[in-house]
Amino acid sequence: MKHIDLTQAEWTVMEQLWERAPQTGREVTDALAESVGWSRSTTLTLLKRLEDKGAVGTTDEHGKKGFVPLLARKDAAAHETEDFLSRVYHGSVKLMVSALTEKKALSQSDIDELYEMLRELEGGTHND
Repeated sequence: MKHIDLTQAEWTVMEQLWERAPQTGREVTDALAESVGWSRSTTLTLLKRLEDKGAVGTTDEHGKKGFVPLLARKDAAAHETEDFLSRVYHGSVKLMVSALTEKKALSQSDIDELYEMLRELEGGTHND
């Protein structure tokens, strides 16, 4: 799958669609007007931009146009993580984890989960 870069605003629209799809333009605009205060035209512009990028598609159910995500959340998150790691930590997971541990941003539970993930990866049993 090709990488699709999403702006913060586009992420907000995608989160709405990942939560529940398909949704009509009215459903998306009403939900985002309530949650973030966007106007109808702002949301529809973002939906069109996402459609042009190939992140969102449309369906026709009972004569109503519905929007559906074509980009999986997992794929978008993986791309964003890779981009962040490359941009901020020059691709070094070690530097990122070091920064998190120095600021005590990891709880003991987080550390235990990381150890478990590393053991699974080492044993070749990590499943997503």
